[in-house]
Amino acid sequence: MRYSTFLLLSVFTLGLAGPAVAQSDDTLPEAPSRDRGAGPYDRLVIRGATLIDGTGAPARGPVDIVVQGDSIAQIQPIGSPGGPINEKARPDSGDREIDASGMYVLPGFVDMHAHLGGKPQGTPAEYVLKLWMAHGVTTAREVAAGNGLEWTLRHQERSAANEITAPRLAVYPAFGTGRDAPITTPRQAREWVRGVAEAGAKGVKFFEAPPDVLKAAIKEAQRHGLRTAMHHAQPGTVQYDVMDTATWGLTTGEHFYGYPEALFTERSIQDYPADYNYQDEQDRFRYAGHMWQQAADPGSKRWNTVLDSLLALDFTMVPTFGIYEANRDLMRGRRAEWHDTYTLPSLWNYFHPSFKNHGSYHYYWSSGDEAAWDTHYDLWMQFVNEYKNRGGRVGVGSDSGFIFKTYGFGYVRELELLQEAGFTPLEVIRSATLEGAKAMGRADSLGSVEVGKQADLVLVDRNPLENLKVLYGTKALRFNKETRTLERVGGVDYTVKDGIVYDAERLLDDVEQMVRKAKKEAGMAPDADLELTQ
Repeated sequence: MRYSTFLLLSVFTLGLAGPAVAQSDDTLPEAPSRDRGAGPYDRLVIRGATLIDGTGAPARGPVDIVVQGDSIAQIQPIGSPGGPINEKARPDSGDREIDASGMYVLPGFVDMHAHLGGKPQGTPAEYVLKLWMAHGVTTAREVAAGNGLEWTLRHQERSAANEITAPRLAVYPAFGTGRDAPITTPRQAREWVRGVAEAGAKGVKFFEAPPDVLKAAIKEAQRHGLRTAMHHAQPGTVQYDVMDTATWGLTTGEHFYGYPEALFTERSIQDYPADYNYQDEQDRFRYAGHMWQQAADPGSKRWNTVLDSLLALDFTMVPTFGIYEANRDLMRGRRAEWHDTYTLPSLWNYFHPSFKNHGSYHYYWSSGDEAAWDTHYDLWMQFVNEYKNRGGRVGVGSDSGFIFKTYGFGYVRELELLQEAGFTPLEVIRSATLEGAKAMGRADSLGSVEVGKQADLVLVDRNPLENLKVLYGTKALRFNKETRTLERVGGVDYTVKDGIVYDAERLLDDVEQMVRKAKKEAGMAPDADLELTQ
């Protein structure tokens, strides 16, 4: 999602003049000191698990996994599935052991497109961070720093030190953060990039800028070792598309903008209705759902040229399929089963139609709008899947906090949509782990379960390769044929970050209590459902 002008103004005007760091709103509460999680341990042993290591290799097990401090020290096969355990092969005991018999161990997930809540949604950092961790997200790229750069960088530092319950954060401030005027020259762009690099940012998030300014900023980021991400905002794509920005050195392309424009062969500008107005968000998103239909056909010369060119540039796609899903099925987005228990009433109110809130534009959404977006998805998914099939890198980004997507739950839904696009379950897990780490330049230490890497792990008691729904905090529904009752199965049992073991159920309980308290403060019964017209 692109932060609209009214949200970005709060970012751009908070700071000092020039390239200095943006000042944060001191009234915005920070995440509290960590009160959950145990460890790291001198020696943690996870026994009898089936391992899905994130590289794309098939599952294997049973294995014992030894974690020493914050890193993986040993992965030891101990027998065959269903057969006797080879006790002689088992590693020595540790100061904590987890019986993972029947469980699956995966690498910690990487969310490549994340926002740390904030005042507009009424979502405190603790709420967002615990939902991410409860769903196995141990690394998150915070794109935009919408709560102010200083504030967001403090959370990056505190998470790195494990002072808070949080994924490790990589902050990519929005281009221009901290200035009270737009950046209009390449020199200003280079100065700003140097400033945020010195402040501790890990990358830069772009929306739009004059081509020479954008190019200068991307290249300056490369000189300082910063990665870059871009939502190719539609006002800018008439001057450049993803082929241009990727050639300039852009690391990742967010969402779908910029891709169809690179595929136009029968026009150079999207064909908008005569009364279209970009600042009307219903217009903006309604007709965004017509972009892929105006692009070159799958398998055409232009289609292949764009895919092959991006592949040659080692470009990463971060499609964020899930954040737009309500456009093709509004009822599904509004009635997701987790809203009543885990969506704060303030966030629920933010989702509802509003001229003020970004992404709250379903004023009168029609069956025709949903049908257009359904076709849009078909073509978009085919493009992304073909890129993966040719060897291209695709990361997983949730962009939750907008358009009926609740943090954590939205990430798991993104995994399901990658499978719908044609990814096999192992390819989905690889995109959620190792591919994200590669795009962030962290694959030497993150993204897969391998000896020597950081101990970031997800333990779940059902096979996610069989059903990704078992990763939801609400678990997966299954009809028990023996008892003839519906039951819920799965759910993340433990999230391990830097060797610290978090009970995912306990994190979800914390979030549920936050929601109940917020409902009570809003004059609602703590267990009340969220009303559709509220």
